[in-house]
Amino acid sequence: MEMQDMQTSGFSRRNALKLFGAGAGAVGLSTLGLASPADAATTVVPAANDAAFWRKVEQMFVLDKKILYMNVGTVGSPPRQVLDVVDAVHRQVARDAEAAYSDFADVRQAIAAAHGVDKDEIVITHNTSDGMSKALLGLNLREGDEILTTNHEHGGGNTPLAMLHDRQGVVIKRVELPIGDQQKAEDYVALFRAGITTRTKLIMFSAPTYLTGTMLPIRELAVLAQEHGIPTLVDGAHIPGMMNYNFRELGVDFLAASAAKWQCGPGGTGILYIRNRVNAANPNPLPEFWPIVSSGYPTDGSVDLRNRDQSQDIGKYLQSVGNGSKALNAGVQKAGEVWDQIGRQRIQDHIVGLGDHLKEQIVERWGASALYSAKSDARLTCALTGFNPFQNPADVKNSQKSADFVARLLDEYRIEIRNTSVPVIGDAAKHSPVRVSTHLFHQKDDVDRLVDAAWKLSKRMA
Repeated sequence: MEMQDMQTSGFSRRNALKLFGAGAGAVGLSTLGLASPADAATTVVPAANDAAFWRKVEQMFVLDKKILYMNVGTVGSPPRQVLDVVDAVHRQVARDAEAAYSDFADVRQAIAAAHGVDKDEIVITHNTSDGMSKALLGLNLREGDEILTTNHEHGGGNTPLAMLHDRQGVVIKRVELPIGDQQKAEDYVALFRAGITTRTKLIMFSAPTYLTGTMLPIRELAVLAQEHGIPTLVDGAHIPGMMNYNFRELGVDFLAASAAKWQCGPGGTGILYIRNRVNAANPNPLPEFWPIVSSGYPTDGSVDLRNRDQSQDIGKYLQSVGNGSKALNAGVQKAGEVWDQIGRQRIQDHIVGLGDHLKEQIVERWGASALYSAKSDARLTCALTGFNPFQNPADVKNSQKSADFVARLLDEYRIEIRNTSVPVIGDAAKHSPVRVSTHLFHQKDDVDRLVDAAWKLSKRMA
């Protein structure tokens, strides 16, 4: 492998030894059946599609082996390395009675490097909902200003939107999103373009949508917003750990995400990106933005965020809020290191590939109309897949039957997924498809097992 390819994959012989080698928070190479440290010179890095390698990666996790867990979109499971670091730091803090009045610059720097941005553009939050609230409520919005969003948003975004409407008179307009595999990225751009008015002050959307698993075209929508001088906010709860995105190259102004779902960090951790640079991907001026909670904001009158520039350490202002958690932040950093060592593109290729395989199997068994996620346009695909599992397609409107399907799949087949409640254009009744997450501790035969079980159960419930 050429050096450039090695760097692109994020996985070198040195990284292999870091990930699987001896040391605190690591799983030994010999335990994983790859090699011992003494054999480092002859260690062969597995190919990206090496099933045996991913089986070894599975062993890093403590998930209950009696259950096939495919609901990472709700909550992830930290690997042993993360658990060990969080426990060790918790004990250190307790032993030494350590305070953490800190902006956690080292952790934010590591996160920033993994996502192609700078330290002053990253905040470690409690979760995606926390990041969405910080972003939305920090904007200078007035009565009559419009936010253009969608009808597929999560409560973590809808709740602060309601606050803005009720308190400040901000108008919330929603684009109705289609379902299934009949769309291309350009269709979503056209839908948003039709909703923009002279009063639109923010475009907000989820990518992917948690209801269906369709990845809205972030870069294309960011360009559209820039053309109209409008800032963008992405609910990217599922992006870190799933997709190898460079946040700056996306061109958005804000992106809130989870560090505990696909990234498998400690519970109660998230990531917020706030653009703090005028750059090629987004040459527009920085939007006015104020921290709503901070103990790091200067009190000497030296800051004026009505006219933001890159000299403002906006990440620090939001990160510094009293005494923080050294243990949770150490866990976030360790989870990122594990992903970096395996290779973020390698992980994306593996888990989105499993999602593609799942979608193909769904179409083969249930037909293309069963898909609620996109399949044909790669710009709209990810590792979340929503589909109608019922033999009678109309049963997807029966929320109780959908809940029963999920419960029985767990009870009878030991497979855990979830369902959602999706508004559908032209239908007064919401639909309740099921949603499946394919992750780095899954294999192709896990997907096949799910499909076989869902098919059998759907016939029994017909």
